[in-house]
Amino acid sequence: MTSTDPDQPIETPAEGPTSGLTRELTPRQARALRVALASVLLVAMAVLLAVRLAERTSVLVVGVYGLAMVLCGVVIELSRNGRTRLGTWLLAVCLLSALGADWLLP
Repeated sequence: MTSTDPDQPIETPAEGPTSGLTRELTPRQARALRVALASVLLVAMAVLLAVRLAERTSVLVVGVYGLAMVLCGVVIELSRNGRTRLGTWLLAVCLLSALGADWLLP
């Protein structure tokens, strides 16, 4: 197979083909994992939005969780197009900023 085959695991220079018992994800598996993770977080943000709206109705709450849900959708598209590292960082920043904004903002 060629070195650009999406089904082959990526090997770092420090690790050879006999690097031990560690199992690395192929790029296709990494993309599928990030799509699944972003989908779960998208549903979690929707549930959290519904809970927050039941407690207090605020445009700010809708904005924060709405933006987080949109960013989860962007992460899904980035992962589908092969930008998994960028999608991972964006997902982490999105989740932390949404929870931080909900906690800090009145």
